[in-house]
Amino acid sequence: MGTAVDPESLAAVGVSQGGRGPKGLAGHRFGPVALVVTGGLSVQFGSALAVLLMPRAGALGVVTLRLVLAAAVLLIVCRPKVRGYGRADWGTIVAFGAAMAGMNILFYQAADRIPLGAAVTLEVLGPLILSVVASRRLMNLLWAGLALGGVVLLSGGGFDRLDPLGAAFALAAGAMWATYIVFSARTGRRFPQADGLALAMAFGAVLSLPLGIAEAGDKLLVPSTIGLGLAVALMSSVLPYTLELLALRRLPAPTFAILMSLEPAIAATAGFLILSQALSLTDALAIALVIAASMGAVRTQARATRRERERGRSA
Repeated sequence: MGTAVDPESLAAVGVSQGGRGPKGLAGHRFGPVALVVTGGLSVQFGSALAVLLMPRAGALGVVTLRLVLAAAVLLIVCRPKVRGYGRADWGTIVAFGAAMAGMNILFYQAADRIPLGAAVTLEVLGPLILSVVASRRLMNLLWAGLALGGVVLLSGGGFDRLDPLGAAFALAAGAMWATYIVFSARTGRRFPQADGLALAMAFGAVLSLPLGIAEAGDKLLVPSTIGLGLAVALMSSVLPYTLELLALRRLPAPTFAILMSLEPAIAATAGFLILSQALSLTDALAIALVIAASMGAVRTQARATRRERERGRSA
């Protein structure tokens, strides 16, 4: 999962405009872009697979399988060091892991109740609204109005067409998504490679484990369920989170935000191909409006930031 991000917020927590990247990406202009797009495809098709798994383990059970198995894979592969870090470093890990667990729990509660494309579209609104409010720019209010129009279309003029609780879970997941992005960037700064991600994933898994056991019990131990859970963990957590963390070290924040804004369209495609969740023309238009609003807000903020920096240098 990903979303539109306020470039100023990412810059404030140290997202590089061209800093260190993984070996092999340096000097390759489209390397980080490919990382983000691949991560988006992986996470949304993995989410569609998770919806298929929910009848076996429930939404909370799927979250637990996803986080526990993803944490196990990352800890084995990364073998992160636990010594040499200060209180602030561990505070970042705790916050990142809690945001990760909260985001997944809320999102899968939404996906269990409303179509995948609608869930991701509503989820995108959280960070978009925060970006608009923080910017206090008139143009961004217009983008917010465009996004609101998309939500009204998606809900059929009211949330009677969508399960209200599912819609609320999706919006709450959006707030957690924004938090996840901020602490993902901070974790990328403080920990080498994917070490911080592995530690945060383990903490998130511990948080989700009691909830998953309470809902699914010994169903979590069925071999076929574990196999599907591992596929979800790899597609929806290990691969996309690692790719995003690496991309955030190198990709300009506005470009990253615009690419992440495409995820509602990817989710709708995955829902159609895997879950047979067909989109009406109105639904497609609604998703397109939210994507356009998200991209427009990012581009407007990026231009304003460049102008302010240019004025500062000329002063």
